[in-house]
Parts: sequence; structure tokens; C-alpha cells
Amino acid sequence: VQLVESGGGLVQTGGSLRLSCAASAPNFSGYFLGWFRQTPGKEREFVASIRWSVGVTSYADSVKGRFTISRDYARRTMYLQMNSLRPEDTAVYYCAGRYFTQSSWNIWGQGTQVTVSS
Repeated sequence: VQLVESGGGLVQTGGSLRLSCAASAPNFSGYFLGWFRQTPGKEREFVASIRWSVGVTSYADSVKGRFTISRDYARRTMYLQMNSLRPEDTAVYYCAGRYFTQSSWNIWGQGTQVTVSS
């Protein structure tokens, strides 16, 4: 499985961005896909996840109500719609994947920078 992110950039406080994660795999039915973010000197933190087959989602408290994770089953693409962005959302955002039987995320994209200016 390979994951390729796109859609990062610079936006003002209160603005919106949509990140995309294009995934390649013969069958995604058993996978969770998710978004993580990391800032310099800090550990990578969970943002949101989605169970590919049924679309069940989960969010970090810090983004609930502002971010929405979704997937286009046919295009094998996952999205993160980010609204009401804040300077503290500035980070490198990573697309990640894991099979449902695994507890740790072991598939990672290259990351895309999101910068929110105040």
C-alpha cells in the first residue's frame, strides 16, 4: 500500500483547506486510514481516522467540529476538509494506514505542510 498526500499550503486564520490522500492497494476493505500531524520538537499526533469499508470516523478533540474526514471509495482517495483553521493547526500532515488487526499505524505518506497565519 502506498499513500500520497496533496493539498497543503498557506491559509489565514479562519480559512479552509482540503487535504487529499491517494491510496494504492488491491483491496482496502480491512484498512483504517487516518491523518496525523507533527510540528518540530513534538510527537506526531492523531487527527482523524476512517474505517475504509464502512466509513466510521474518529476525531481528536482538538479538531472536532472543524475537520471532516471522508473517502471516495471509487477513487481510493481519502480527504481531510479543514475549516476554521487556527495557527495551532500549523503542522506537517501525514496520511497513514493500518490493517484492522494491527494496533499501530505502519503505512505513511510523505507529508504535506499546512501553515495557518495569524
